[in-house]
Amino acid sequence: MRTTAAVLFLLLNVGFCTGQTGKVEKLGPATESSLSEALKGALEPSGYRVTLDDSSIACEIWLRKAVPTQPKKDTADVLYPELSESTLVGVISFPRAAADYRGQPIKPGVYTLRYELLPADGNHLGVAPNRDFVLLVPAASDADPNASFKFDELVSLSRKAAGTRHPAPLSLATAGGGLAAVKRDDEDHWTFSTVLKSASGADLPFAVVVKGTAPQ
Repeated sequence: MRTTAAVLFLLLNVGFCTGQTGKVEKLGPATESSLSEALKGALEPSGYRVTLDDSSIACEIWLRKAVPTQPKKDTADVLYPELSESTLVGVISFPRAAADYRGQPIKPGVYTLRYELLPADGNHLGVAPNRDFVLLVPAASDADPNASFKFDELVSLSRKAAGTRHPAPLSLATAGGGLAAVKRDDEDHWTFSTVLKSASGADLPFAVVVKGTAPQ
């Protein structure tokens, strides 16, 4: 009887662990028509398809092949101090309707991912575990990978992705580096993690929540 119970426990436990992890596959270069030639040239020659545990495709991601960085700042509440605000880190394609970290609906399509910090004010207190986000911008509205935007300018562009008065954010997470992977946490956040290549050639561990919303 004990043996049967132990086997049942192991089977249940294996099923639970398997259900927490999706799959990441390598893709060829980004060829979407909404991407400018400048954007295509700034991306790595291969991308990633992120599949969830129900075999649905969450997104496809192409990262920038040489991400500009800045000297690290001593900022305790920022996960990616090497990145300047509005820096392009890559593009993402949603094959079907999705949602941003606010829970706003995002139409299928291709969007640039630009780094931004949540304002350190009372209006945004407790919105996320950290201040680091990438804002979605429709690729057709963001042709220059080297463009730099002021906060209000980037927010205005990102509103086009959500179709509301709010920008469309995806939350960044603590990254450990290593091979590209996707994993789900206890809050049903699916996080894609990998390593960015900086313009200096250094590795920059990177992780973004590609599916999941802020705690209500």
